[in-house]
Amino acid sequence: MVSEAGRGARGTAERKGVGKVVAEQGPRGLVERMEHHQVAVYLGALAAGALVGWAAPGAGPGLEHAINPVLAVLLYVTFLQVPAVDLLRSLRAGRFLTAALVVNFVVVPLVVAGMFPFLPADQAVRLGVLLVLLAPCVDYVIVFSGLAGGSSQRLLAATPLLLLAQMILLPLFLFLFMGSGLADVVEAGPFLEAFVILIVVPLALAWLTQGWAGRRPAGQKFADVMGTTMVPLMAATLLTVVASQVPKLGDSLSDVAKVVPFYVLFLAVMAFAGLAVARVFRLDAPDGRAVVFTGATRNSLVVLPLALALPDSLAVAAVVVVTQTLVEVIGMVAYVRTIPRLLPAPGAPARAGRR
Repeated sequence: MVSEAGRGARGTAERKGVGKVVAEQGPRGLVERMEHHQVAVYLGALAAGALVGWAAPGAGPGLEHAINPVLAVLLYVTFLQVPAVDLLRSLRAGRFLTAALVVNFVVVPLVVAGMFPFLPADQAVRLGVLLVLLAPCVDYVIVFSGLAGGSSQRLLAATPLLLLAQMILLPLFLFLFMGSGLADVVEAGPFLEAFVILIVVPLALAWLTQGWAGRRPAGQKFADVMGTTMVPLMAATLLTVVASQVPKLGDSLSDVAKVVPFYVLFLAVMAFAGLAVARVFRLDAPDGRAVVFTGATRNSLVVLPLALALPDSLAVAAVVVVTQTLVEVIGMVAYVRTIPRLLPAPGAPARAGRR
């Protein structure tokens, strides 16, 4: 991603982030410092969102309407970092795509099934956990995978496939876990809307921008500028999501807190489960790390609109979804440092991530 470069001459050739060329050409100063300290920026955004939500609860409804637009812009910049030709070429990586599908739609449901009997009995809490854990991430997983030396390009190429698969399979999984009554509350319409707004439109605009950049200097300059906005956009998305949901906690704080250990356990289990899948499919280190990250990171930002559309009796599910984001971002700090140690490149000593 953009954050993988733009740090001057120090080891630029080693960095494998998706947008390193754009970042190297981008402005220095504040943007470069944000890229270098992006994990701290994300944690600060989460804290700021919690503070805004607590201090100005009346702003919550308005901020909810801003979630999808901010996320759509974030994904547009994400897609902009990889040329369309590279995306199409990555789709031919059969072993990688199969491994990504297996870890997300076979291994993850089995892990969730093992946890499910021990979840809090409240139906809204259980539904929130299922919504978020059964849906693989399609946005900031690319950032964190890139920080750990994972194949960000192939994750980008897999994004539409992963979102389509979860659209089809999530209602089935909910039926298996909770029965037809609650599975019926998740309709295809919101998922189709999310797919169009968050994947199809940003991807089409990114490809149009790439075509413009290839023909006109003004287009290249615009693409370069947009490439420097990744970290601020991610921070804005996290702040908006958290600030919009904190006012909804109310008396549900204790119920929501009970799911935190399950989210931590999920991250711990999926680190080793993802490594096992990578070895079964004989993936190299970058592809293997990407598979680990796609299995561990969840689609909280994209499934949140589904949770927000639930009946009032299930409203706490949205807060349960956002709670997973808070745990996951902190967990990704540990992942970025530990996964390269667990899956080092051949011939290279195991070492921590680049942050």
